[in-house]
Amino acid sequence: MRTLLFSLLAIALIFTSCSKERVITSPDAVISFSSDTLFFDTVFTTVGSVTSSVKIINENDSKLQLSTIRLAGGSNSFFKINIDGISATEVHDVTMRANDSMYLFVQVTINPNTQQMPFVVEDSIEVSFNGNTKWLQLRAYGQNAIFLRNHTITSDTHWTDSLPYVILGSLTVQNPATLYLDPGTRIFAHADAPFLINGRLYSEGTVASPVVFSGDRTDADYKNLPAGWPGIYFSDSSENNFIKQTIIQNAYQGLVLQGFPTDNNPKLTLSESVIRNIYDAGILALNSSITADNSLIVNCGANIALLLGGEYSFTHCTVASYGSLYITHKNPVLTATDYYEGGGTVYTAELSADFTNCIFWGDNGNVDNEILLGKKGTGLFDVTYTNCIYKAKDPVVNATFQNSILNQPPLFDSINTSKNIYDFRFTKNAGAPAINAGIVTGYLTDIEGKLRDSQPDIGCYEK
Repeated sequence: MRTLLFSLLAIALIFTSCSKERVITSPDAVISFSSDTLFFDTVFTTVGSVTSSVKIINENDSKLQLSTIRLAGGSNSFFKINIDGISATEVHDVTMRANDSMYLFVQVTINPNTQQMPFVVEDSIEVSFNGNTKWLQLRAYGQNAIFLRNHTITSDTHWTDSLPYVILGSLTVQNPATLYLDPGTRIFAHADAPFLINGRLYSEGTVASPVVFSGDRTDADYKNLPAGWPGIYFSDSSENNFIKQTIIQNAYQGLVLQGFPTDNNPKLTLSESVIRNIYDAGILALNSSITADNSLIVNCGANIALLLGGEYSFTHCTVASYGSLYITHKNPVLTATDYYEGGGTVYTAELSADFTNCIFWGDNGNVDNEILLGKKGTGLFDVTYTNCIYKAKDPVVNATFQNSILNQPPLFDSINTSKNIYDFRFTKNAGAPAINAGIVTGYLTDIEGKLRDSQPDIGCYEK
């Protein structure tokens, strides 16, 4: 009996093996794609895009021969395909093993044309087998742009919203030139493209048409990644910079300032702007000068770092961080010191900083004290918090707090890190401690242009 069972089992195995080795020729054979359509997000013309892939799946218990895999647009297509390691517009007689799959790689490069708005480029891939034909759709959204590589601006220059600017290499504004950015200007910087300001940057968007700085990778896998481009750097010679209604996102560092201005004006005036998803510091200042109002500085490795003294004023700013898949919240959202250590030497300078109607907060579990002050010098160290909300387990020394709220969660509208949802308003939280808890200042509107009343809210948003 046991011998009979072994014999039957052996016959079954042989039959199964033979089935998987034979090539199915029936028109009833079935294949599928892991996706019916491959979508490519905005692709700047001539730059190309990240390669996407789709799987062709043989759903049969036998081998299957694909007679043709063909790019319908042929050599004139904006797309290129790579089939099982072979780059071609058409291949023949590709054999797939039973119940197996193979990857089909697709890349798109879009050539310039006269269109200014995003446009759609489409093609399809034909897969033929056993008298059947199955189609995979390809769709890419392309856009023309102004490309600048290792570009230097030596005289006053205006950029407009007519086309996006794609920066490759670096962009340098020489002193005494000013780069003016009109409302709606969009700037996409490559991974090797810092903005170097030796002269002056004047960026003035509007609520409806903000200026936007971002990385040039807009495809789905990269558009929310931090550290996609280096950031904006203001050297010692740069003065009287102005940034309003501007979004700075997805950089390694957001704004980096070095040096104190020679006149009585701040080195940077930052107004009604957003700095978000920055891998390192959202704002890093080394003995410098900033006046900021109604700005949202969120989800950075270290949101604000003011080192080696300087003069700073932040009013109606929301400074908060919540850990994500890309950035772990492990540093205080605000660090201010009167010193800097370099090469084994400690340098010190006077520090004057006032924070009014601001929020300093972070998610639970990693950082107990969201404000870190460091004093090593003997000169002026004057730090004041007026009507602020802040999180601190330990007393914050070397600072004066007036009418501030300690360790009461701001109750932001919607924070969902897994879904990348961050809404720092108070719309649905009538009991939020920030509402009506601020003092009247000279700033009459919030980040969205909404009028503040006689009892303004703390933070950049007015409910």
